[in-house]
Amino acid sequence: MVSRLPITVPPAGGEIAVSYLTRLATLHEMPFDVLWSQVGAARAKGNATRRLDGDLLACVASQPRARLDRAVVELRDPEPDWLALRHEPQRGCRRCDARHPGGPVLRLLPHHAYVCTRHRIWIGPPDQHDHPQPGLEDLPEVVAAQHRHLRLLARLGPAATYDAVLTGFLICAHRWNFTDIAFDGDAWLDWVRRAELLIPPGTETDTFSTSRLFAATYPDAVALAEVIGPLHWRRRAAGGPDDQRAFAAEIGHRLGLHDYHPALTKDPIAHWIEQDCHQPPSTPNTDYRSLRTFGGSSFVKPAKDSDNKRRLAAYWFAQKHRRGGDAMLHHRSLNPVVIRDWSHKKELFSGALITSSETSFETRRNLDADPRTEHTTDYLRPEPAPSPYLDTAVEPVDWPLRTEPRPPVGARPSFPNERPKHFFPRNRLRSAT
Repeated sequence: MVSRLPITVPPAGGEIAVSYLTRLATLHEMPFDVLWSQVGAARAKGNATRRLDGDLLACVASQPRARLDRAVVELRDPEPDWLALRHEPQRGCRRCDARHPGGPVLRLLPHHAYVCTRHRIWIGPPDQHDHPQPGLEDLPEVVAAQHRHLRLLARLGPAATYDAVLTGFLICAHRWNFTDIAFDGDAWLDWVRRAELLIPPGTETDTFSTSRLFAATYPDAVALAEVIGPLHWRRRAAGGPDDQRAFAAEIGHRLGLHDYHPALTKDPIAHWIEQDCHQPPSTPNTDYRSLRTFGGSSFVKPAKDSDNKRRLAAYWFAQKHRRGGDAMLHHRSLNPVVIRDWSHKKELFSGALITSSETSFETRRNLDADPRTEHTTDYLRPEPAPSPYLDTAVEPVDWPLRTEPRPPVGARPSFPNERPKHFFPRNRLRSAT
């Protein structure tokens, strides 16, 4: 027997069930568990585990079942493309959600949702739920990048766009770490400028978040995605020396680099040309539908010590001359392009990060390059890379289908005694005129 709630509040679009029920419970000053017992049904006879029942929720919340099916993620009918949605719920635009009473609104957003273009507010990848969302009034290029991102999505489809934008972020993050001298026009100068607006110097403890570092590099990640995603450019990257030079020239132009040539090490672009350009797009590690919490009374939350980790990252960001690449590379959203299905297995995640920015050991050995100058030695594949995928692919590209679970690739975090000690000399990072 269920009873109707006196306050009728509709769900927000794309809201997860736990968020909606929490808001209803708050508005009615009742425990969440009491409300859950009204809308949850046993999975099977004799099974104490409960799952959300759409008909019960419609009755208790006094909402049309059709409205719930459109808005509540777990009740979507027909089911959405789960791979096109993030597996981790997060807050949307704070101004858009202000009209929904009862507390924070947690939504399952698509991978391409980084900016609320209406209110010029950064949403970003899933991060801490309670961290303030920065406004973008002084960064119109970030808002414009969201429009470019949407146009790319319409042309390439969600699979290629997802892979291309994350790869763009990966390249930007590595370059932010490796750049020592930047000349006029270098995208690195824009990252520094945007980071100073988003995370003002001296306020890192309060304003730092990895999501804001993604905002600082977002326009350039999308610009790179416009070259990484299309099959035309992927085929040129996988082609012979002349095609590779044309691809490198276009990538260099997008990054503001004059006469750019891929290098054997400390260059994620060279790694992508050698190992990834001829492969299908990488897919998310998981999706919301596959999680054990789907349709239940809880959801995957950030780690309990996430704020301590944020403060530690803020400290190192300030100490390392405000280099944001390391924090971005360790963010969970980049894992699918740091460790791809075909990546070589590494015991430590730090080893996987290094591998994602250099060509293979076999390539370096065949070139007999001096290890001391590998980061300045040009990489150029002498022959086109064979690719059954590129031979038949057409746009828009579908999600690659896995016939078995993702192969384990290791890459555990380092233990404290395994972490190298770094020394960052003063004034190492500077611009050049």
